[in-house]
Amino acid sequence: MKKTSPFILTLFALLCITQISLAQNAGYSVGDEAMDFELTNVDGSLVSLSGMENAKGAFVIFSCNTCPYVKAYEDRMIQLHEKYAPQGYPVLAINPNDAQVSPGDSFDAMKKRAQEKDFPFPYLHDESQEVIKAYGGSRTPHVFLLNKEDGKYIVKYIGAIDNNYQDASAVTRHYAAEAVEAVIKGQNIGEKTTKAIGCSIKWTRKSE
Repeated sequence: MKKTSPFILTLFALLCITQISLAQNAGYSVGDEAMDFELTNVDGSLVSLSGMENAKGAFVIFSCNTCPYVKAYEDRMIQLHEKYAPQGYPVLAINPNDAQVSPGDSFDAMKKRAQEKDFPFPYLHDESQEVIKAYGGSRTPHVFLLNKEDGKYIVKYIGAIDNNYQDASAVTRHYAAEAVEAVIKGQNIGEKTTKAIGCSIKWTRKSE
């Protein structure tokens, strides 16, 4: 049997690394235009970016019911919405998890969680997972700050809400808030991307 040459092995390894890198980098980058979407809210209404005529932007946050990281951040998500929605930047929470893989993330469970926490923001169901795939979200929670520019929603920040999911009182960097403050003031964002810390997305089995 012929031995595989080191060159072929190296080439194969490089191709694998490239494919992995492309998969990890799929989705939006800062500066990209975010696609419009129309998703069902827990109250039964349909919510879209184009339908938010008075908005100046939005925090699109991929979320869910079951992730402990999300539960740690829910109150901070509410605070973001209450502070910045009046300034034109509401929170749009989107659950992309497949309920067959994660039964606790069903639409009925979403309704219950929204009621328990009295969410002041829309909690949307990405049942087809088309939105999470377009954005390239990889964790819950995962924040995408959008700014409306000439009628288009442009991605300005991607990453974590802040730098301490365990203890809100110990946070030293409020990444999402710092980003939107910079946008509102017309300043450059100090950190445009950070690492999202959270649970993996529960993809449909047919797409695995």
